[in-house]
Amino acid sequence: METCDVLVIGAGPAGLMAAETASRAGARVLVADRMPAPARKFLMAGKSGLNLTKAEGPDPFRAAYGCPRLEPMLDAFGPAEVRAWAEGLGQALFTGTTGRVFPVAMKASPLLRAWLARLEAAGTVLRTRWDWTGGTGFATPDGPVEVRAGAVVLALGGASWSRLGSDGRWAGRLAAEGLPVAPFAPANAGLSVEWSAHMAPHLGRPVKNTALVVGGTARRGEFVISERGLEGGGIYAVSAAVRAGAALAIDLKPDLEVAEVSRRLARARGSISNRLRKALGLDPAAIALLMEFARPLPADPAAIVKRLPVAHDGLRPLDEAISTAGGLSWAALDDRLMLRDRPGTFACGEMLDWEAPTGGYLITACLATGAWAGQAAARGIGAGRA
Repeated sequence: METCDVLVIGAGPAGLMAAETASRAGARVLVADRMPAPARKFLMAGKSGLNLTKAEGPDPFRAAYGCPRLEPMLDAFGPAEVRAWAEGLGQALFTGTTGRVFPVAMKASPLLRAWLARLEAAGTVLRTRWDWTGGTGFATPDGPVEVRAGAVVLALGGASWSRLGSDGRWAGRLAAEGLPVAPFAPANAGLSVEWSAHMAPHLGRPVKNTALVVGGTARRGEFVISERGLEGGGIYAVSAAVRAGAALAIDLKPDLEVAEVSRRLARARGSISNRLRKALGLDPAAIALLMEFARPLPADPAAIVKRLPVAHDGLRPLDEAISTAGGLSWAALDDRLMLRDRPGTFACGEMLDWEAPTGGYLITACLATGAWAGQAAARGIGAGRA
């Protein structure tokens, strides 16, 4: 038996922020995680550059989530607060041309080390290889352990990247106990495409200067032709619409009207590939996609250049997605993020039913909901001792 004021289950960004906030309010905090080390997915996300948040106004920032229940939490701990928090951990930051905010070090590891050190100095206890078995019980290397806590914060993550700890196993357990849980679905995911042999030379190549068209909306964004299909930021931005059944097309020349594309092609000479390259400046990867999805091309392919239908087999599997939609329903939670039928138990992070695009939104909402739940948990025990 171990005792604490606040027990946090899950040591990702949401769980660690809940622990920090509760500890700052005076609570004795214990954090338990089933993995050998904390924040594994956070570290992996930072390998290509840790995008902490997005520098933009509150209205467009909130709109990126489309989730009114998140808005008070994002107002309380939004981009400015994320920046101040990271700088307080000794991390110099910079803002890119698109408003994305990164540590100068780019990696997540320096920030995480400083964060864990601050938590330890505040008296927070971290237990790893503790596998949650329900309630406040855990299977540990030393046998079963029960924790006596004044409040509990669930920060169990989504259902992607299971090898890093987010396997979504908790959803079945909570659903069996009568809590409403929305099915998980991939978010910010690539598309599955079964390529023909002629695409082999183009695998791994980026596709730039195009727009992805879903319904009547065109979004600029780069993506990559991968062995498994299409991946990258541009694809991730439209994956929610594709998941909902929207058709996807690529505008290979978004700065030109159809008539101008047609005029330039008509003036060019040579093979269709040479005309596409010389008249329109299409690179080999873009031409390959055009041939893959629209061959044989009509005599005037201008309309297809402007709206190339993408034949795909749907989103990549759930475990490959950067994040997930679905999770614990908002109907199960009050405005404090406390489970309505379990006084003293709170939930936060990606395990809640929300989604957001990449670009700093995901981490910010995890931190914001963690701070909200941690503060509420501390208040639930009088910010004192259990």
